[in-house]
Amino acid sequence: MTEPTARPTRADFGYVRPVSTRWTDNDIYGHVNNAIYYQYFDSVINRYLIEEGSLDIHRGDVVGFIVRSECDYFAPVTYPGDVDIGVAVAKLGNSSVTYAVGLFKPGEDAPCALASMVHVFVETATNRPVPIPAPLRAALVRLVRPAQGG
Repeated sequence: MTEPTARPTRADFGYVRPVSTRWTDNDIYGHVNNAIYYQYFDSVINRYLIEEGSLDIHRGDVVGFIVRSECDYFAPVTYPGDVDIGVAVAKLGNSSVTYAVGLFKPGEDAPCALASMVHVFVETATNRPVPIPAPLRAALVRLVRPAQGG
């Protein structure tokens, strides 16, 4: 029998940014609804691509479409409060990238949630996959982390 792989910690994510929870994020159970996590993840990933990879979401020839996502939840978060979203690159292909994303309470190393999201980069005029442009690829390469055992 093999031992379970340790969960990634905050240190495994090369880009970490804070996000404030909002009043409307809480559900009837008193915590941030799981679907809202994806909004946090998508916003932080795109912030990185805009700031570090020169992605032009309004007038660019290439944009990224999320084509796959999954998330494991370990501990709830609530409003009011802040969370930290960490992003790493688990796999970098020709026209796609698989992100590893973690949601952390401020100051904590153990994740409240871990996600995997896949962007496929497409030409805006045709919505057809294209190779990742050089500035975006360079930004993504900086976030590549070693493969996790499993």
